[in-house]
Amino acid sequence: MGVAYSVGEVDHLYTFFVQWSPEIYTKGKGKKKHRQPRFFIREKHQNRYLVVKKKTVAVINKLLSNPVNPAAKTWEIIALKESKRRQSLCSSLDSVEEEPEYLEEAEDALPVLCDHSQLLGDQHLEKLAAHMPARTQGYPWQLVYSTAIHGSSLKTIYRNTASLDSPVLLVIKDMHNKVFGAFSSDPFKISKYCYGTGETFLFSFNPDFQIYRWSGENSYFVSGNLESLQIGGGGGGFALWLDTDLYHGSSFSCPTFRNASLSTHEDFIIQDLEVWTVQNGDNR
Repeated sequence: MGVAYSVGEVDHLYTFFVQWSPEIYTKGKGKKKHRQPRFFIREKHQNRYLVVKKKTVAVINKLLSNPVNPAAKTWEIIALKESKRRQSLCSSLDSVEEEPEYLEEAEDALPVLCDHSQLLGDQHLEKLAAHMPARTQGYPWQLVYSTAIHGSSLKTIYRNTASLDSPVLLVIKDMHNKVFGAFSSDPFKISKYCYGTGETFLFSFNPDFQIYRWSGENSYFVSGNLESLQIGGGGGGFALWLDTDLYHGSSFSCPTFRNASLSTHEDFIIQDLEVWTVQNGDNR
């Protein structure tokens, strides 16, 4: 249940956020810290800004997403890229908002995770973010499935992604503690035919980071049924194959991505698995 604030209390949110997280900055104050995030809170009418730390953005986002909360009408969390896009649409110099000095520094920030990940650390996020499509950059990642939370079931993945209209990131850890997976341009679903686009790619931290993009040789990106999920194909095996219980998996070289096996062994046992979706303005 969300927390509601009276109109009078809205004016105190600005002070509240500063006191709650002293490492955030208001417009024109303070100097650059070690790392700046991609998100900031903007007071719509007063043009005041607060940089959002990675650990606090999810909590503040839940607060401001409550439609009955007056603060939601006054404050908003927007991405750096969205701020720049809005400014580029302004035709009058008088209407152009001055951009806070620290916003240029936010470009190097890690993606914001709205939920805790058992598999992704900062070193993983940094590598993956550099290769994500431009349409996903600067937006938070939300956990939609985890074996640690939802159990091991491919059907649950399909159920949890059924309402999505956004790309998904599949992350796997096998029994040899190798982390690998795939970015799919489309959410996972049951389909008679392959789906997806050339944005889809494979990755592996095994132990060095490797990425395998679409080769252009075929379009066997993703396909799924109740028995298994398959990514890549056209050769002797799939680039990534998962069984219905999310227990057994396999990874072979295939023409779609011209990849090496993502795991240490072509056949592997799944230890943990997560599916993330990248929220953007079109998916809210």
